Amino acid sequence: MEELSSALMRGDISLHQAHEIATAEESAPGAAKELVAVAQEQPFHVLRDKARKTKLEAEQRRDLGMRQHQARRARNHSDALGMVHIRMELEPHLGAPIVARAPRPKRSGSSARPGTRARRSLSSATAGRAREPRGGTTGLERCHRGRGVQDPGARAGLTCSGQEDRLRCVSERGFYDGTDLRRLKRWSRDIPVEVRVALKLGPGPEFDCIVCTGGNRFRTELDHVRPRSAGGPTSSDNLRPRCYRCHQRKTARDRGPGALGLPSRDRTRGCVRRNKALEWSKSPFGRELDLQPASLLKDSCSWDETRT
Repeated sequence: MEELSSALMRGDISLHQAHEIATAEESAPGAAKELVAVAQEQPFHVLRDKARKTKLEAEQRRDLGMRQHQARRARNHSDALGMVHIRMELEPHLGAPIVARAPRPKRSGSSARPGTRARRSLSSATAGRAREPRGGTTGLERCHRGRGVQDPGARAGLTCSGQEDRLRCVSERGFYDGTDLRRLKRWSRDIPVEVRVALKLGPGPEFDCIVCTGGNRFRTELDHVRPRSAGGPTSSDNLRPRCYRCHQRKTARDRGPGALGLPSRDRTRGCVRRNKALEWSKSPFGRELDLQPASLLKDSCSWDETRT
């Protein structure tokens, strides 16, 4: 930095030139001597390009790609005429093709306004016409929140556009047999978040449904193997995942031997019937006829059975 300080004190370089040399010296120590000589002999734009090249060469091993990716910017606004102004800072591999596609001026003395090449380049790069969709999609659609193919072994639908051959259709999603998530086959590059998380959870729970044997594998519920109303524990050892239909069938099967008692509606009707029988037996007419609540309940239950 001594060469830079002495040249600036003598007035050989300007403040703008000193700023470019200082930033290059910070990235590549020892480059100030060469850049001071360039600043004294060449115009400012040559010094700026030389300093920029020196900084890029020095930062090649310092995560330059990541820094360029984080430095991307894009702004846009509209003026009074309705024109859209766009200011973009793109990475070299994105901006260089746009600049390279800019049409060259026909004559050296062209009276084109500044920025005409960039405007034409961006317009030609972004302009296009609608195309017909290529190919189609085949495969099972990925299930979200219980939606998807319910029947095991169902075939995937095949969709093509126009008169294209179905052999050109590519698989866009994947195939899943419904038994083990680890057998999922995909042909795309990305893995869905839910699939990635499920693969990290390990093997899934085993389904022991009564009827469907795990075929209806969506919207499962945790069911108590031994009913809670019959003294079953609430721990996870007593819980098994079942689908809704198998849950209802298992509840009906447990209610058969009387482990669960009457259903909720019949239980409510029974309580109301029992209360009415107690009130009737305590009434003067019930005491006069010497009626017992048990006999009233028996008669009412038998009457309901004959009515149903």
